[in-house]
Amino acid sequence: MTSSTWAAFRAAEPAFAESVQHRFEQYRHHVLATVRKDGSPRLTGLEVNFRFGELWLGMMPGSRKAQDLLRDPRFALHANPGADDSMDGGDVRISGRAFEVTDAGEKARFVEDVKPPEPFHLFRVELTEVVRTSVEGDELVVRSWSAGGQVRTQRRR
Repeated sequence: MTSSTWAAFRAAEPAFAESVQHRFEQYRHHVLATVRKDGSPRLTGLEVNFRFGELWLGMMPGSRKAQDLLRDPRFALHANPGADDSMDGGDVRISGRAFEVTDAGEKARFVEDVKPPEPFHLFRVELTEVVRTSVEGDELVVRSWSAGGQVRTQRRR
């Protein structure tokens, strides 16, 4: 399966990437789906970080979601829908694979900038798909991007 870094996605589709990042940055907590050992999905809350041109996931050591990603890096991430029913900025989802960062220097750079509680697992995200669904006028607009491709837009009335 083809994947892309956040930086490569942002370079290829800057306006779409900006709208997705902005939507995630509107709220602190989001929903992460991982794959359990038995193959069933696990949903958990988490914070995301856009730093150094990449998308990062940090989590407590030994957490179930970290264990899931260490065993099977596939994930889906859903932006917090917000406190009201407006879905301001649309409904945004990212799918991909998350790989633990074990390089001490890279992890130290993250700690210096973000200052997370330690110890923690740090994962760098590789994207396979990004989807943003919004309402524009009287149309439902679905913009989607898959690694190696271009943004596709579907409109429905």
